[in-house]
Amino acid sequence: MTINTIIHEKRKELGMTQEQVASYLGVSTPAVNKWEKGVSYPDVTLLPALARVLNTDLNTLLSFKEDMSEKEIGLFLNKLSQIADNDGLDKTFDIAMEKIKEFPTCYSLILNVALFLEGTLMLGTGDKEDESYKKTIEDLYRRSLESKDSAIQNQAKSLLISKYRQREEYEKAQELIQSLPDESPVDKKQLQATLYLKQGRLEEAAKLEEEKLLSAANEIQTTLITLMEIALKENRMEDAKYMADISKKGAELFDLWEYNSYVAHFQLYMVSKNRIKCLKTLIPMLKSLTHKWDTSNSPLYRHIPTKEVDTGMGKKFRKTILQSLAADEEADFLKESKELQALLREENLEIDGKEE
Repeated sequence: MTINTIIHEKRKELGMTQEQVASYLGVSTPAVNKWEKGVSYPDVTLLPALARVLNTDLNTLLSFKEDMSEKEIGLFLNKLSQIADNDGLDKTFDIAMEKIKEFPTCYSLILNVALFLEGTLMLGTGDKEDESYKKTIEDLYRRSLESKDSAIQNQAKSLLISKYRQREEYEKAQELIQSLPDESPVDKKQLQATLYLKQGRLEEAAKLEEEKLLSAANEIQTTLITLMEIALKENRMEDAKYMADISKKGAELFDLWEYNSYVAHFQLYMVSKNRIKCLKTLIPMLKSLTHKWDTSNSPLYRHIPTKEVDTGMGKKFRKTILQSLAADEEADFLKESKELQALLREENLEIDGKEE
């Protein structure tokens, strides 16, 4: 809240009139009225006395807070999402950076805003693709390294490592990798789950173990896809196919989101340029982006709340994948297919990746 709103609300809470506040401070009633309307502001020498009159402190009166709560950050990101949809990326960036100026050391806000802006840029909801946006986002990740929260630090490091790797800045990537901590030999969540079980707090124990299982299953998927990519680069096609098959079976075995069961094979068929199998994988993969993942139907994740699939975000991700295919020279073997042409027409896209 701004200082004028705080003066108004604090005065109302105390049941005071503007005349009373003016009398206590030795100023005119119209002056207090102007403060509350935001037309003018109290003289700096009056602030301590005004804070005492309103039974508050200077930090509150001046709207000073060092950090935003996680809930406040979540609500702000929701607001940014609406702005991105309605007003485009330029406006979204302006609002986001103004908020960061307001809370310059709230590193959770900085990291989450950077992640949101990068996702919005990737999904193509902005006005234009601008290198200055990418630089700003990367600068925000670097600012997040100043956080004293190791979780924020390490996530920012991971994101920067990915960017350095893509640009072949291997020394920078290696430096950050070496700064990351090794995994703790103590499994805190397992110890906590065991304690909950002993205390008869079964739902809490189950939720912790299910979250551990889900995290491990996703990590296995990531590892298998990386191993498949290595096999492809080494031209071990049979090994790559075996890993893709295991990835699909693993996604089904561990009841993961349907989309996960297609990713490895799609990458495999893209590299091997198998047009028929690639299209047979691509079409259901795109459809799966809007399918609900109901964890409550799986005995493995029954205690984890089901997350509703954001169909709007799924559609944006679908469009992004098709845009990439339309612009990617490696996908030339697909571009004459009627199936891909139909998918591109649905999204109002052309083969060169530009919208009609």
